[in-house]
Amino acid sequence: MTHFYPHTYEFFERLQKRNPHPETELTYTDPYTLLVAVVLSAQSTDKGVNKATESLFQVANTPEKMVDLGIEGLKKYIKTIGLYNNKAKNIIGLSRLLIERHNGQVPSDRISLEALPGVGRKSANVVLSVAFHQDTFPVDTHMFRVCNRTGLAPGKTPKDVERTLEAIVPPPFRHHAHHWIVLHGRYICTAIKPKCMICPISDLCDYYQTRAQCAIL
Repeated sequence: MTHFYPHTYEFFERLQKRNPHPETELTYTDPYTLLVAVVLSAQSTDKGVNKATESLFQVANTPEKMVDLGIEGLKKYIKTIGLYNNKAKNIIGLSRLLIERHNGQVPSDRISLEALPGVGRKSANVVLSVAFHQDTFPVDTHMFRVCNRTGLAPGKTPKDVERTLEAIVPPPFRHHAHHWIVLHGRYICTAIKPKCMICPISDLCDYYQTRAQCAIL
């Protein structure tokens, strides 16, 4: 049975009104630099990734240049980012595969993207959405929290949440939906001490309504 959230249209309409044209906070110039930034962003902040890639992309902004830089050379630029040793191996590995299999171009389909080292479903969905303007729903920790907390798209796993979003998000909001939810979770519906008093959708939120009822009791 398809999950039913009675305020879906209103939910996204309000977030759209506050931010009509949301964008990723990762700094990039093309699909390749976006892919690298997305891989680096796993378990790291966008701010930290942007600080590292500012210098990195000046010397290696193509698969060919990245392979020439090498794993050890890459580590020097990304050592401030968590899990940088493994991420360096993955980035060099995916750069080689892009050259060998895709003529140095980032593929625009999920299967090919997920075949690259360090690229899972969430990362692939981000690239497909941002670089290729496809309607996808990359579920990170912010999206998972907001969708469950509000009741918009509850699920036990990120894939559960993604499936529900695919089924319920109205056409006018599908392309930007994940950006609105991520930014909402990052700045308002935070994991600790969510800012319910300034939340534009608190009256539509299961979590807030439960808290309000408990306060009355």
